[in-house]
Amino acid sequence: MDIPKGNSSQWAALGLLDPSSLFSLDSTVTIATATYDPASDYSGALRRAVGRKLLFRSGKDTVSATVLGVNPEIYKLADGSVTFQAPGSPLFPAELVSVDPVSNLNIRSAQARKELRLGYFSEGAQWQASYQVLLGNNGQATVNGSAVIMSNTFHADDAEVQLLAGSVNRAQPPMAPMAKAGVMAMEARRDVASFANASEQKVGEFHLYSLPGRSSILPGRTTSISLFDPAAAKYEKSYVVRGQIPYWGQLYQQGDEQDAPVELSYVIARPRKTDLGDRPLPGGIVRIFQPDSGGRQQLVGEASIDHSPAGEELRLYAGNAFDLTAKRVQASYATRRDSLSSGWRTSATADYRVTLTNAADSAATIDVLEERGGDWTILSSTVPGTRLSSTRTRFRVSVPARGTAVVKYRVKVTW
Repeated sequence: MDIPKGNSSQWAALGLLDPSSLFSLDSTVTIATATYDPASDYSGALRRAVGRKLLFRSGKDTVSATVLGVNPEIYKLADGSVTFQAPGSPLFPAELVSVDPVSNLNIRSAQARKELRLGYFSEGAQWQASYQVLLGNNGQATVNGSAVIMSNTFHADDAEVQLLAGSVNRAQPPMAPMAKAGVMAMEARRDVASFANASEQKVGEFHLYSLPGRSSILPGRTTSISLFDPAAAKYEKSYVVRGQIPYWGQLYQQGDEQDAPVELSYVIARPRKTDLGDRPLPGGIVRIFQPDSGGRQQLVGEASIDHSPAGEELRLYAGNAFDLTAKRVQASYATRRDSLSSGWRTSATADYRVTLTNAADSAATIDVLEERGGDWTILSSTVPGTRLSSTRTRFRVSVPARGTAVVKYRVKVTW
């Protein structure tokens, strides 16, 4: 795209966008005026034809009529009469038909250029990070990451694409809400594509990923670009059984023994000064694979992650364990009401028994977690409890291969 020095008119098929967000990325180029027409259907072409004479196909005949309006449709025939129905199928001139939303720009450039760099918000495309964790032996894993761009209506030819990761606030106008979207920079220039990974930098409180070379983003197409080379990391399995004490309010009496799922998570270590630990990871989907006896990678879990700063471990919930089961029962329950100057206060004391069963051929360690807000305490337990915070207590239980283990504890809750 040749941009002459001085004033010129340019057009760009940028797809659906928020026209109020369109701006020049070059300080020497000013957008004097911009006209954006998003319509690419029959109604849009008919609207552009208002005031013009069109030809209409009616059977084997062709008639002409002037388009006076579109809502409702009004046509003036050659004899001067007016009708609210089209006299046939309209034959639109090519300049009235837009295949893609088009922006017509009047610009001023301080010098001749070979490119036009524009920034704008678009709701026609979105992106997310995609990761693959390949579990290996001895707690070692390989992590791959890529940026996946999914375009619905967005169209950019030979574009420089930058992806912003973070929870960026978008202001809402008083009258009409603005669609949430991402920012993309486009250069009308063709370069040789690069096979390097995306580069990352911090901008403000967010992280920006610049894709290598240039990309053509087309409606209906999904494009995946590598974010980094495969990185080695250590991982551990984590098994958790969550408690049934309500977080707030009254502690109720429960009579029947209940099944409790044993949640399986993989914890990926990301210490600093490692390939994976020194890079921030944008939020996305993580798929976890493990080889079977034939060496074929099998999907063993899928988890979503939020934006993760450098050095922060990843805890990936992968589902519930197959060979590990748990049953929980409230073995006793008693309440007491005390009169205070401020009113009545109720305390409940309950005993719980959690039975853990391991059908696998190797021992497993399962964490039983109890979580409660307000005034509560663990009075006693058969397995030492670790108070992780004011609301969480953990009982770490070792369950032998093809065996069972039982943890009992007494809880006092006051409300």
